[in-house]
Amino acid sequence: MTEVATKADAPTGAEVGPIDILRIMRALPHRYPMLMVDRVVEMVANDHAVGIKNVTINEPHFTGHFPTRPIMPGVMIIESMAQTAAVLVVYSTAGMNPEGKLVYFMSIDNARFRKPVVPGDTMRVQVTKVHSRGNVWRFEGKCTVDGKAVAEATFSAMVIDE
Repeated sequence: MTEVATKADAPTGAEVGPIDILRIMRALPHRYPMLMVDRVVEMVANDHAVGIKNVTINEPHFTGHFPTRPIMPGVMIIESMAQTAAVLVVYSTAGMNPEGKLVYFMSIDNARFRKPVVPGDTMRVQVTKVHSRGNVWRFEGKCTVDGKAVAEATFSAMVIDE
């Protein structure tokens, strides 16, 4: 296994990854049932990240959405994009200690849902930084299942002290 950069020494363009669930949980405050990214398989600091969300039937939203034909709610798909982007922000910011930091949504634009996401799917979540200024970041996100687009959106987030 090769060594990769860590958050403290991740200059723009440095590869940071893969990131397992334990490192994700250090970067994000989310926990079950709201943790929507299982691992990050690719990341280039200050540029883009690719996360994986394994969709399972035992997630609580499937009991009511919809009981006879479970479909992952669109807001949960967008949340998966946002959490993948938050991991990118935390591990791209040189010297940032993820402890005590939160990444909040500011806006969601142009959200499109192309195909349903169902239990058993493995969703590939791609986020790309469009720009950042200070503590505000803007992203384009796209989710695919088996290489087919299921959702896309542009969104903004802000890093704040907890």
